[in-house]
Amino acid sequence: MKTMSNEARRFFSNESGGTAVEYGLIMGLMTLALIGALSATGDGTSDKWNDVATDVTTAVNN
Repeated sequence: MKTMSNEARRFFSNESGGTAVEYGLIMGLMTLALIGALSATGDGTSDKWNDVATDVTTAVNN
């Protein structure tokens, strides 16, 4: 029984996986921020390229 309680105490005091979990959470938050930034930027960029395409089409047709 003594060995079992020592093993349980050692298991619950082990913090080696905590750092990996923290880094995973930070990476997940950074990914969400990047996706949000790219989505916001992508809409504006798409509008600009559509304007350029319209101007080029107008210039070629005239």
